[in-house]
Amino acid sequence: MTILRGALANAGAAYWLRDARVPACLLDAPPPGPVDREGLVRVDLSVAAGRIAAVAPAGSAPDGLSLDGGQIWPGLVDGHTHIDKGHIWPRMPNPDGTFGGAIGAVMADRGAKWSIEDMRARADFALRAAHAHGTVALRTHLDSYMPHAPNAWAMFRALRDDWAGRITLQASSIAPLDRFAGEEGAALADIVAESGGVLGMVTRLTGGLHDDLPADFQPMLDRFFALAEERDLTLDLHVDESGETGARALREIAATALKRGFKRPIQCGHCCALSLHPDEFAAETIHLCAEAGIAVIVLPMCNMYLQDRVPGRTPRWRGVTLVHEMRAAGVPVSVASDNTRDPFYAYGDLDMVEVVREATRILHLDHPFGDWPRAAAATPAAALGLHDHGLIRVGAAADLILFRGRVMTELLSRPQADRIVLRAGRVLDAELPDWRELDHLFTSG
Repeated sequence: MTILRGALANAGAAYWLRDARVPACLLDAPPPGPVDREGLVRVDLSVAAGRIAAVAPAGSAPDGLSLDGGQIWPGLVDGHTHIDKGHIWPRMPNPDGTFGGAIGAVMADRGAKWSIEDMRARADFALRAAHAHGTVALRTHLDSYMPHAPNAWAMFRALRDDWAGRITLQASSIAPLDRFAGEEGAALADIVAESGGVLGMVTRLTGGLHDDLPADFQPMLDRFFALAEERDLTLDLHVDESGETGARALREIAATALKRGFKRPIQCGHCCALSLHPDEFAAETIHLCAEAGIAVIVLPMCNMYLQDRVPGRTPRWRGVTLVHEMRAAGVPVSVASDNTRDPFYAYGDLDMVEVVREATRILHLDHPFGDWPRAAAATPAAALGLHDHGLIRVGAAADLILFRGRVMTELLSRPQADRIVLRAGRVLDAELPDWRELDHLFTSG
């Protein structure tokens, strides 16, 4: 890869990448050759003036740079993150690793430390990591509580401007459902609309967890939908993030969307409890989601970290939802990073290649791999309305990731730390930020 990196630096404005493999499901055209049992097709790919000029059968290029059978993927799309709370672990760890511990720790840190400057420094650090790893688009959830929300959204608007042309940024609000009642709910929805954002919430109530639905859940849910309808807003919801079988909000969200004829896109994240429901209830819920056009985004690393965590006891389930059943029913399923180095997840670096690798193992997205690579690229791009992202398309910007790994077991067996990220056909000159850059946020005085 060092040799290839050097050759690319001297390749000029037009060149061929020869003898490469591409997941056929990530091509925006019929594959130009036979697709192997892992879903890969061998190609030569032409880059000219920063764009993809051709995707041709292997052996077509008259000359060029050989990948020696290595893979090419499009830039990846991280559809569910929390960059406003990322990297606070050094000053506010989760005391016991539980979901309740995470909520308490984040509330304490947000109340004491989350100035615009603090949030922006941590968020920018996170984006620099995502950028270096090859992410081209990202949606973050912003803690949106009054009086904190105006600062969070001001921080995001400035960050979005700064990152224009590098990462396409979107933001969604996040607050418990009951926060959207009354005047506070309207004020929050107005901030989201004025910021070009997405209206989001969690299906638990303030101070609670994702468990039995309260008696007034449906009126609150209708109020939330009405706020979005009045402002023509897309929805993004944290749903049933627990192992409690009383957590059944996903079904009610889908039924409400159908009842109201809601026209804007809806994405639901987590949906963990569905895997513990009776088969008949789960099947009905999935059918309603498909009928309502709901997209589901799964956060396998964070869900395994938090769910079924009891001190001194080995977890009994993986904490993730029914992705295979959803996809079979026509529900779009994506994977994403979620939290990074905060009380909800002590690890992570906004590396979508890591997410693909771990999701494949956790969710059994293999044997066959089929079109599961879309879950980190084309599927979240579509869910976020970014139809020019997530596919290898002739005429699109040559925002690509080159890997030495030839087959999927090679790709997924190593971190791919030597990957080459191309932006507009040129090697991206971006290093991962050093953790020490954030040390000043964690020292007193």
